[in-house]
Amino acid sequence: MTVQVKDMVLEKVGIGPVSARVYQGAEFGKGAPIVLFFHGGAFLESGIQAGIKESAIAESMAKAGAIVAVPDYNAPLGNVFPKPLEVGYSLFSYLANKRASGIGDRNSLLLIAGEEAGGNIAAGVALKARDHYADALDGQILISPLLDPFMGTSSIRKADGIGMRQRWTEGWSHYLSGGGCHPYAAPCLCSRIAGVAPALIFTAEDDPLRDETVGYAVRLKAAGVEVRQHILPAGAGWPSIYGGKTDGTSNWQENVSREFKSFVQELSVQRQLH
Repeated sequence: MTVQVKDMVLEKVGIGPVSARVYQGAEFGKGAPIVLFFHGGAFLESGIQAGIKESAIAESMAKAGAIVAVPDYNAPLGNVFPKPLEVGYSLFSYLANKRASGIGDRNSLLLIAGEEAGGNIAAGVALKARDHYADALDGQILISPLLDPFMGTSSIRKADGIGMRQRWTEGWSHYLSGGGCHPYAAPCLCSRIAGVAPALIFTAEDDPLRDETVGYAVRLKAAGVEVRQHILPAGAGWPSIYGGKTDGTSNWQENVSREFKSFVQELSVQRQLH
């Protein structure tokens, strides 16, 4: 499916106007799922050019029939917690209330998603939605989320070779520089995660964030949350997010499209049953 990309401004968000890049399959149908997707960037990047870029993951979900909005969530208030989360939650609330106003319609499923630092924001918004607006969020998609400020897992210790561990250290220091470490800021440290929206979780065997991603999936499952977990094999090209190389035999984008489509179908069935 051909994907159309357009830049727009979401004018009536509670915290003020937010710029966004919207990915939309040319043949999307009525009731197409809406995905609010938070880009990565180690808590440091912002701006249409710097932070949003061209997102292969957003494009993959759009090819599966979704309307994917990638907001510049750091720009309105800055990128120190809790400001990015406040923007993220305001955007989620806006889309939940205004599905018929330019993005999707009243029959659309509403999901949040994010990669790396954006996966942290998505997980935090899912927790806050559980606490304040539970019925509005249909699902969450966490793509190698950056969840653990202590960065003590085995897989992340191996990240020194690609230069990401130092960048993430700097990013965490900046993100938490406002003081304290609220559970919304570091979801892996949250003691109460039951009741959050169903989750689709991606990582790869050679991903530095694999261990904390899988660990969070295990905790969600133990708390009774419905989880679909997909771990791509080593060499699938997934580390290209961090500048890694593919072995040329796998296409992680096709995996994302396929798993996302199945996840949406399951959520649609659950909505009909309830």
